[in-house]
Amino acid sequence: MSTAEGEHSLRKFLDPRLISMNLAATTRRQAVEELTGLLVRAGRVRDARAFVADVFRREVQGPTGLGNAIAIPHGKSAVLETSVAIGRTARDLDWPSLDGAPVRTVFLLAVEEKDAGITHLKLLQRIAVLLAHGDFARLLGSARDADEVIDLIDQHIEEDHS
Repeated sequence: MSTAEGEHSLRKFLDPRLISMNLAATTRRQAVEELTGLLVRAGRVRDARAFVADVFRREVQGPTGLGNAIAIPHGKSAVLETSVAIGRTARDLDWPSLDGAPVRTVFLLAVEEKDAGITHLKLLQRIAVLLAHGDFARLLGSARDADEVIDLIDQHIEEDHS
């Protein structure tokens, strides 16, 4: 892997403390708030209210639901360290998406100001590449815990670079 790839590797921004396979959320806002709570507790975001407001300002610009029951909302306000929080809910969330279907898995990107340009775009690209794998979304939907999610991402990242 080149230095440039390493600097923008999705794996670098993952932390098991930022992954919940059992979100209690029943709405888009609740999912974002619940994942923001994980970011705040892990010291990645300093102001939950400002961050959530920023995420929803971005949501107005266009759908972050990519299809396959997955959304990638993102925010930049009050971020202390660029991170990716991942959550899955047992219930369908009403979320504007490219395929018009509800969302069950959310990749919430918290992007530090210094990473707002290329790193932010590379993270979005790397997640989109993962989701392009035919079986990744299905396997993600059956992952039981944070370690399985990280293992699944690692396996698919290795396949992309081998």
